[in-house]
Amino acid sequence: MQRLCAKLARSLVPARGFCTSNSDKIVASVLFERLPVVIPKIDPVIYAFQEFSFRWGQQFRREYPDQFLKKSDTRFKLQMPSTIVARHMFCRGTGSYQIDYVPAPRITEADKTDDKRSLQRALDRRLYLLLYGTTYGDPSGEPVWHFPEKAYESEETLRKCAETALESVIGDLSHTYFVGNAPMGHMQLPVCKRFFFKSQVIAANSFKVGKCKDFAWVTKDELLERFPEQAAEFLKKMIIS
Repeated sequence: MQRLCAKLARSLVPARGFCTSNSDKIVASVLFERLPVVIPKIDPVIYAFQEFSFRWGQQFRREYPDQFLKKSDTRFKLQMPSTIVARHMFCRGTGSYQIDYVPAPRITEADKTDDKRSLQRALDRRLYLLLYGTTYGDPSGEPVWHFPEKAYESEETLRKCAETALESVIGDLSHTYFVGNAPMGHMQLPVCKRFFFKSQVIAANSFKVGKCKDFAWVTKDELLERFPEQAAEFLKKMIIS
């Protein structure tokens, strides 16, 4: 009886949705970002302070007498087995070993050729995916730079709408992570309300981007150059990087 009442109650409750009109359409846009791959270079001011702090601390540093250190090493060797002594000397860097390590360059081939279609560029900066094509609500119908987007129809939530928008562009969401269920920003336009959701690249070096004339992975500064002044001012405040 209780199950029958529960089913009847669910059938009477209307499906979740957003009340919209033709003049107040809702659009979900996705700010798809790649986080920095390498640690950004230290600012010269911060580096100078760290150098000064180290030198200032060095003048108050106390050193153990050499005679004291030699006695402690001798006592350690007499009391401990030879295997532990050898391991201790290895950890202290007194062994005859050498590690050949060449760090990867911070400037990649994509940086040198200015290939904005590649994720292997600006490794110390955040990159954002922009599409070049027609966008919803643009009366001119001309191709412009914009984020992946989709007009809300009958999705269960607005985030589901944003996920569908990104999936239609890159084909698969297995290497993406949506940050939270709520949008990160909202813009009121004459023909629609645009909600922005943040998603991040997870363990991927490239994506097959489609359904657009062109695309680019750009930094925040490069992104702002591709939008009108009013929209760029809004995005500058919304995107923190």
